[in-house]
Amino acid sequence: MQSMSKINRSERSFTFGGLTENVISPDPRSRAWVEVDSKIIENNARVLKNFIGDDCSLMAVVKADGYGHGAETVAKSALTGGADSLGVATLEEGIQLRNAGLKCQILILGNLINSEELYSSFCWDLIPTISGIREAIICNNIAENKHKKFFIHLKVDTGMTRLGCDCDEVKDLISKIDYLENISLKGIYSHLAIADKDLEKNTKLNFTQIQVTRFEKVLKDLGARNKSLCRHLANSAGTLSDSRLHFDMVRVGLSLYGYFPVNDFESDLRLKPALKVKSRVTLVREVEKGIGVGYGHFFKTQRKSKLAVVAIGYADGVSRNLSGKISASIDGVLVPQVGAIAMDQMVFDITDKPDIRTGQVLTLLGTDGAVCISPQNWCDLSGSIPWEVLCGFRNRLPRVVT
Repeated sequence: MQSMSKINRSERSFTFGGLTENVISPDPRSRAWVEVDSKIIENNARVLKNFIGDDCSLMAVVKADGYGHGAETVAKSALTGGADSLGVATLEEGIQLRNAGLKCQILILGNLINSEELYSSFCWDLIPTISGIREAIICNNIAENKHKKFFIHLKVDTGMTRLGCDCDEVKDLISKIDYLENISLKGIYSHLAIADKDLEKNTKLNFTQIQVTRFEKVLKDLGARNKSLCRHLANSAGTLSDSRLHFDMVRVGLSLYGYFPVNDFESDLRLKPALKVKSRVTLVREVEKGIGVGYGHFFKTQRKSKLAVVAIGYADGVSRNLSGKISASIDGVLVPQVGAIAMDQMVFDITDKPDIRTGQVLTLLGTDGAVCISPQNWCDLSGSIPWEVLCGFRNRLPRVVT
């Protein structure tokens, strides 16, 4: 992924036929790009921290390159806004943040299963998630050889049926972990399976309540031991739905980026989307009625038309399933996309806005004047989810921080 930094166009020297010339690197906004407002991320973190209160910690989930926004930029902005720690999915994501100079606690939410990975986690001061005694023993052996403590979190499966130990195994497992002298269990957590669906149906949490009850029973069975642990359960939906789900910490992903986990969610929280996807018009052409456009000629002009070719496609993360369904905004005016979305290009019908010229910028996602196109708009048209849309923007789209 290209570096998330303010636009800084470097200059390089090249020799042609014995003559040396200085060439400026291309503007990252020359074709298509993702634009991220770091101050909005910071403010969203501040809003969320104020919402959960001082007695609860805020973990900013920055996995998948910060949901496509750029992990380093998001992490730094979220911490400035009041986040206490960071959550990542993989060892490599954690190392990336350490290389960026971040010193806060970083929890790896995925399972690390071999000694090499866990050793790297130890060396980089990352907290691994364990689901069983096997990984705990490996962590203990690593720390014993280094004469230091290895901090870990234990995950419990309360109904996600994915990672985590069974609820009825927790007490015995923690007793075995406590017997290991070189590891220190710092946290215990679980993950909500359908909190967003329960929130959408405006029910009394349904299956989420079952998970909460299971988690609370696990903690009760631990007696006084659970009070020494950081207990966390809530994702964005859980955080927004009920303060009883907050425990000691919440793990917020989607809402940190300015989106609510369900449509039409009523909230006083002033969260704002931090991301825009933009692209430039590379060619404007006029065609007659009945002309096929793009691969397969799935679209044919119904009138004499003016078309704008835009340099972005499914290789950049705009799903081909959206072909002929989306619109983009230019100067606050929506123009429809027509024909099949190709790997690198798509076409817009600008007949009703004929003043568009080559080089002008279209906003595919985000706010442009009074127009706002959200990931949910795309989801409604393609059967996807906002998380997938945001994480789908590919490496060759530069990230530009504003």
